[in-house]
Amino acid sequence: MKKILLTGLFAVLIAAGFAQKPYKVVFYNFENLFDTIDDPGVNDTEFTPEGPKKWNAYKYAKKIGNLERVLFDIASADGDFPIVIGVSEVENRSVMEDVIATPKLSKGNYRIVHYDSPDLRGIDVGFYYRPDVFKLEGSAAIPFRMPDMPDFRTRDFVTMWGTIEDEPFFFLVSHWPSRLGGQAASASKRMAAAEQVRAIVDSVQRADPATKVVVMGDLNDDATDRSIVEGLRAKGRIGEVGPGDMFNPFIALLKAGYGSLAYRDDWNLFDNIIVSDNLATGSTGELKIRPVGDTKFYGGIFRRPYMIQKEGQYKGYPLRTFVGNNFQGGFSDHLPAYIYIAK
Repeated sequence: MKKILLTGLFAVLIAAGFAQKPYKVVFYNFENLFDTIDDPGVNDTEFTPEGPKKWNAYKYAKKIGNLERVLFDIASADGDFPIVIGVSEVENRSVMEDVIATPKLSKGNYRIVHYDSPDLRGIDVGFYYRPDVFKLEGSAAIPFRMPDMPDFRTRDFVTMWGTIEDEPFFFLVSHWPSRLGGQAASASKRMAAAEQVRAIVDSVQRADPATKVVVMGDLNDDATDRSIVEGLRAKGRIGEVGPGDMFNPFIALLKAGYGSLAYRDDWNLFDNIIVSDNLATGSTGELKIRPVGDTKFYGGIFRRPYMIQKEGQYKGYPLRTFVGNNFQGGFSDHLPAYIYIAK
């Protein structure tokens, strides 16, 4: 009888452990994941066999294998595949499919949300998600709008919504306008993006205040820049988050010296995952953002030695695919960002 009771208790503890296992949410800029086919509708000639980078099947396969390695190592760190992976700089759905068709990632049984965007180079954003955890109910692409520049074309905001453990979730991934022309000269474009994302979040939560929102992407601004802090109303500490605010765990990481990309010997943190107040504080439902391991941080930057340049001018930087037109055989000029969600 005692053995039966102990066995039953063990089963209960195991079940409770699984119930408490945190879900990982990831964002990763794939850095120019183009196929080798010249698409006459976009400016992708650079990434074709005839283009200056001599982009061919070998280089493409190397890139796909590198992304497989990183994403599988992210999964291996927890013994579980991330439930949602937002990505940027993908040319089309086909290249996204090639990544998750690789031997190691096929076991994740991922599904894709992707829409072709009006970006002049033909690069898009999208999602991978695990249908066993995130129960998709719908998705949509929302075009970037800037009233002062009606002809400006860039990546859409891609959204999807559904439930995790029966709690409503809304995800948005975006790749905000670049700093081309200088940070100050281009800041109004990123502020316009921030204000539009903020309006989307507000609309979602007006419709259902219980919905938990996750905004992610390469924002081309640091976590402490005005577009994020003011435009998204993002706070860096959960204790500062009030109703209608958002929580950005990457503010604390940036202040502690962490970065996701390097430029001119400085590290920036453009890759952010920002959550709504109810996901930060747990004011609705049971799922909420959780600290990363035994650290004080609620977000993380995934980094392994093989992802870093070992020598030369860019020693210590993320090991990228190209420097100019010289093939480096690397991974990306960005490092992945992640958060955990659990009860």
